Amino acid sequence: MPPLDLTADEVLTTTRAVRRRLDLDRPVERALIEECLRLATQAPTGRNRQRWDFVLVTDPAKRAALADLYRLGLTRPRQHVVRDGVDRGDPGRGRRIAESAQYLFDHLHEVPVLLVPCIRVQGRHENASHVGQANTWGSVLPAVWQFMLAARSRGLGTAWTTPHLHYEREAAELLSIPYETVLQAALIPVAHTVGTDFRPGPRTDVDEIAHWDGW
Repeated sequence: MPPLDLTADEVLTTTRAVRRRLDLDRPVERALIEECLRLATQAPTGRNRQRWDFVLVTDPAKRAALADLYRLGLTRPRQHVVRDGVDRGDPGRGRRIAESAQYLFDHLHEVPVLLVPCIRVQGRHENASHVGQANTWGSVLPAVWQFMLAARSRGLGTAWTTPHLHYEREAAELLSIPYETVLQAALIPVAHTVGTDFRPGPRTDVDEIAHWDGW
């Protein structure tokens, strides 16, 4: 499948979190996923160590089990996640986002490909410090975002989710991921989209977030 006729700026500004417009009936070709992965691995990574791995889940039973862990993470989380603080989002879009999230909650197991990006570590103690966390996640998240950009340019939709990480050990057992030396970063649904017309999302004006030469 040839890439869509989008400029780089259009890809960067229209790669949205896609939930309700995921095509649950159309298979995703393995070659298309591999194209996106080849582009993803061109992302920067700390000291060029390339510690990333990508687990692609297409087996229906494993997709269903992984989706159940995602739902457990939302309904019975194991860790407290602080949700107060800065929120620059549009309050008027809250209901629409909630409905979109509910749709994914109900249909995640039907998405043709579930991607679990991972990063190899010597041990989970590496993330004990803020510096360790920045180094670890900074060496895999750019590659995941690059995958999502590549997917958008090829008519695929994605969404960044993390609730299944409340049950990361169970997900590791399900997918035979070495729990002690491999960290899971997210769970990304991947599917063709219903239509390819996506618009830039509402964002805070640059003048409100840019701090020149100091806060």
